[in-house]
Amino acid sequence: MAEKRDLLTIYDLTGPEILELLELSQRLKEGWKRGERPKLLKDMTLGLIFHKPSTRTRVSFEVAMYQLGGATTFMDAAETQLSRGESPFDAGQVLSRYLDCLVVRTYSQSIVEDMARGAEIPVINGLTDLCHPCQVLSDLLTIKEKLGSLDDLVVAWVGDGNNMAHSWINAAARLGFKLKLACPRGYEPLESVVKKGMDERARVEVVDDPYYAVEGAAVINTDVWASMGQEGEKDERKAAFRPYQVNRELLEAAEPGAIVMHCLPAHRGEEITDEVLDGPSSVVLLQAENRLHLQKGLLYKFLAE
Repeated sequence: MAEKRDLLTIYDLTGPEILELLELSQRLKEGWKRGERPKLLKDMTLGLIFHKPSTRTRVSFEVAMYQLGGATTFMDAAETQLSRGESPFDAGQVLSRYLDCLVVRTYSQSIVEDMARGAEIPVINGLTDLCHPCQVLSDLLTIKEKLGSLDDLVVAWVGDGNNMAHSWINAAARLGFKLKLACPRGYEPLESVVKKGMDERARVEVVDDPYYAVEGAAVINTDVWASMGQEGEKDERKAAFRPYQVNRELLEAAEPGAIVMHCLPAHRGEEITDEVLDGPSSVVLLQAENRLHLQKGLLYKFLAE
């Protein structure tokens, strides 16, 4: 088995490692479509322990492990001893005796960090309130597939300075592309995340003008205005974010041929219009598909390389 690696944030990978992971994931994708069925992780088992609901993260990891010849076991955290006070550290120690790898989707970043500290197997962050590394890595795979390169790239983020925005900042620090984030005042990314990115020489700007953010951008990103756990702020957020809708007018202000990304699920007519989400610039379905292929590359890298 490979040396234990964790993916708790994108900073757990170097820039060259990210590029290698994207190449590996693309090769696995192309091979699968040619009919290749290598059982690279035969007799291995992936555990998924989720505090939060999921469609794409759960299904993509389960199918990825199946396609690589392994098995999965899914655990709703509410039905485990974590719901009765068992520490994530202890759970990580115990689950290491059963599993080869563990994906954790939860609220606090400290939960996945504590579980990784206890575990002797790789632990992968399937989403926390702080970051969503697997999603952004698969988005980079989509960008490379559609645009051919990540060199000289300008990426715009329009909307909430949430976990996705944080992982985009991490990725910008590792890969050197320019990232412009347009967020309403009071909804910017955490200052600590921005500062760390800048300390890592990320080319990041945080502004409140969405039209400035998309100027020169080849990629426009957005997400829901109220993430899981923020439903009580829905009306307040709608008012604050209304000028940040990704619509035809905003798309026309970007670089010609710009692609539009959304990690889904989307609230149509709020953060993005039907016209853009279903239009020729949208790559959201390819994004969703590439979750599967990036997950395959990541599992292979952590378990077999």
